[in-house]
Amino acid sequence: MASDGYKGLSRPATVILIPAFNEGDTIAEVIRGIRAACDSPILVIDDASTDDTIHQAQDAGAIVIPLLTQLGAWGATQTGLRYALRQDYDCVITMDADGQHEAEFIGTLVRPLAEGVADVSIGACTRRGSPLRKFAWILMKRTSGLALEDITSGFRVYNRKAMRHLASWRATLLDYQDIGVLLLLQSKGLRIVDVEVAMLPRTNGKSRVFRSWLMVVYYMCHTLILGLSKRRLARRYRTPQAVS
Repeated sequence: MASDGYKGLSRPATVILIPAFNEGDTIAEVIRGIRAACDSPILVIDDASTDDTIHQAQDAGAIVIPLLTQLGAWGATQTGLRYALRQDYDCVITMDADGQHEAEFIGTLVRPLAEGVADVSIGACTRRGSPLRKFAWILMKRTSGLALEDITSGFRVYNRKAMRHLASWRATLLDYQDIGVLLLLQSKGLRIVDVEVAMLPRTNGKSRVFRSWLMVVYYMCHTLILGLSKRRLARRYRTPQAVS
């Protein structure tokens, strides 16, 4: 269980951030699963949903920040990071609202930060995804120079140093949480590790990035150009080895 990851360590003050858009069918179950695994406060950033996401999240016991206009998953996450900084949390855990991320791995994911060996940890599950997604990973890693295993995973932990960089105006220019975010963090000398986790299939809806060929083409062009232009930043710092 999640608490096992903290055994023998001082537990950092942590908040769990969940960006959500029209996730009324799954958000309550996701929150209940987190509650069963740990007692950290849960913050849902509602990205201008048109369904009952806000109502479901509040009834399940989460704090909800409703956005008046849709910012996308990264914009919503950045809102949560700024909230966490103002509330003096030591680290944040980001999770998806679709039920893929298993809360029982929270403690394992936080452990590298609690031990002081990393500033950011990424829940890596390379077995997930379609052949299209896996091919996209290969292209993105080769063009950007990033050595991390799962660069699109939204199951992550950021310490306060990482939070400050990701809440900055420079990070606001990014559209997605993957290549741009990781290259920015590495350019600042932050230590990033992969932590092996299991993930579940999506319980509702489809990926917003890989839902159509048009979106795939846009995402890949945007990401590959960004990776190529910032490749030198990935070479400047050596990424720590994965944690299992």
